[in-house]
Amino acid sequence: MRTFWFILYNTFFVPCLWAVIHVAGLFNTKARRGIAGRKHQFEQLELDVKKLTAPRRIWFHSSSLGEFEQAKPIIAALRKKYRDVDVVVTFFSPSGYEHSRSYKLASLISYIPFDTARNARRFLNLIRPNVAVMVRYDVWPNHLWELRRRGIPALIANATVRKNSSRYWFALRSFHRYLYDNLTGILTVSEADAEAFRLFRMSNPEVRVIGETRYDQVWQRSIEARTRHFIPASILRRRKVFVVGSSWEEDEDVVLPVFRTIAQREASALLILVPHEPTIETLERLEQSLNGRLRSIRFSALNDYSNENVILVDSIGILMGLYQYADAAYVGGSFKQGVHNVLEPAAYGVPVLFGPKHRNSQEAIELARRGGGFVVTSQDECLHRLRKLLTDQRARKAAGDSALQLVKENIGATERFMEQLEKVL
Repeated sequence: MRTFWFILYNTFFVPCLWAVIHVAGLFNTKARRGIAGRKHQFEQLELDVKKLTAPRRIWFHSSSLGEFEQAKPIIAALRKKYRDVDVVVTFFSPSGYEHSRSYKLASLISYIPFDTARNARRFLNLIRPNVAVMVRYDVWPNHLWELRRRGIPALIANATVRKNSSRYWFALRSFHRYLYDNLTGILTVSEADAEAFRLFRMSNPEVRVIGETRYDQVWQRSIEARTRHFIPASILRRRKVFVVGSSWEEDEDVVLPVFRTIAQREASALLILVPHEPTIETLERLEQSLNGRLRSIRFSALNDYSNENVILVDSIGILMGLYQYADAAYVGGSFKQGVHNVLEPAAYGVPVLFGPKHRNSQEAIELARRGGGFVVTSQDECLHRLRKLLTDQRARKAAGDSALQLVKENIGATERFMEQLEKVL
């Protein structure tokens, strides 16, 4: 059966995937960057692996930047405990690779090669890992099959799967059963995820619940961010602060009219708006949208602050630190394709609003269940929730405490993962 899936995958799926990616590259800049970044990959790898001097190597693979955030606390713990380990980090997505190239705890950072059997053999011949760790879900068959052939342990960290996933469709179910059987361990976020993986009826990997390392990462980042002062205290004094993070245009179409209504009634209201992609085009579009209705200033020009009620953030990498100033927060993506990281404001005890497209986030679902987060599906609903949080201190504190408690309860997954890693290392 493994031979069947190997042949089918490599004779049909791999050529189709290659074609889809290259056609997408004609129209999509992100796909085009991924193709260009892999052009001379092996030549660069041959140079980079010469820097690997430790006797043991661990390979971490993440699809993109969000998944890599979940790997970071594990890598930090690994570096703290072991001096004789090199860490190799790979990404599928250009956004993950490009934003992480300066990550200091990695010995080598690269794209994962396109998933052909030949590329997998060549890649593993170069990096020669002792253990491979895939984060969340991004498991590439030829690389996994080659790891198993070489007897190299492979784990999935923060593994999650829904019981209604397409992976359970008849043919795909069989394929994933044999794919996952090449793993050493599947370390899941929750017991529900563990039960869902067991439905594949695999014979080889150990399925164990360890929790979500993202909680450890966001908690540590919140502690570090509290030591930094991004906005002068004089601006924030006696303000009711609403932070909108990682917003897309679809989110802004909802939250900007809502804040405009609130600002008309409450002079102390301050919006800190952090677009997901703060390009020149995005910033100019937002300024045009705000013009004449709300007074705005860019974050980079705060030295000239003159009581504007919107701070438009034109920097990247500071959103986590900005949530500490919030009385309430909205996390974007949830009116577009899927909500971004709701744990970042929750780690400060800030109530979180998000839109209807949040089912991609178990944390958002749990926040809503506990009353630390609120789903808003329209401008009217958003206005009602936000006004309540900004004007009712008791309600704001209760929601914030609930959000913070969720984060605190789930800290510790990194330590549990390290226990499992040590067994195979």
